Amino acid sequence: MTKITTYTTTGAKDGEMELPIIFSTPLRRELIHKAVTNLTSHKFQPQGRHPSAGQDVVADSNDPPTGQGVSRVARAQGGGGGRQGQGAEVASTRGGRQAHPPIVEKVIYKKLNKKENKLALCSAIAATALKDRVELRGHKIEGIESLPIIVSDDIESINKTNEMTKILDSLKLSQDVERLQTRKPRSGQSRLRGRSKKVGKSVLFVTKDATNVSKAIGALPGVDAKSVKNLSVLDLAPGSDSGRLTVYSKSAIEEIAKIKSTHLELMVKSQ
Repeated sequence: MTKITTYTTTGAKDGEMELPIIFSTPLRRELIHKAVTNLTSHKFQPQGRHPSAGQDVVADSNDPPTGQGVSRVARAQGGGGGRQGQGAEVASTRGGRQAHPPIVEKVIYKKLNKKENKLALCSAIAATALKDRVELRGHKIEGIESLPIIVSDDIESINKTNEMTKILDSLKLSQDVERLQTRKPRSGQSRLRGRSKKVGKSVLFVTKDATNVSKAIGALPGVDAKSVKNLSVLDLAPGSDSGRLTVYSKSAIEEIAKIKSTHLELMVKSQ
């Protein structure tokens, strides 16, 4: 078991705490990527086309279709008008139907084995304790002695943004939040469609109950808060890139220690 220093909300050292065995889980980047891919698909919205799209027009082929000196394509009927005699309704014509349109019945909700999902979650949690991995992800952690950062349970009662800002300063995390302010706006098609600003990911607060903390970090860009029971690979490894800068409360660590998995049982037996 590895012991790590805990801190108060003012940044002062508050003793030591043993990390659960879950933080010894090997880093499985390919499994984390698979989990993120599958969990992201759960947010997709089914789409399809109207059953009669492109076919709401009177168009028929000649009868008989051959021997007329023209192609067999269906043509718009009528006693005059802009489209009389033009090819219509079929896929190769103007305003016609699509050849192979998307259908609502398409299976877009991907599934993942329970054990794979649990192992990916444990691996993503363990990655938050790897200092080189957190730095490689782009977080600024200058002056931070060790990871993960564990603070007292007093943080769960914080619900004011100005108080949370002071806590970020005392824990030397403000540098990572300010990192997002240097991002340049995007240009091109994304800007024309209203997506010029893209907010990155900064500190993640993991607590036993994230109700108050969620209110406190609402105005801080890139900062998120999650309860242990709602913790997901999507929070710990955004974009399937593991090693997010994470702050745990003591109660959250105790709850994480209760997570059960087959690989954890094997790790305990091998010790």
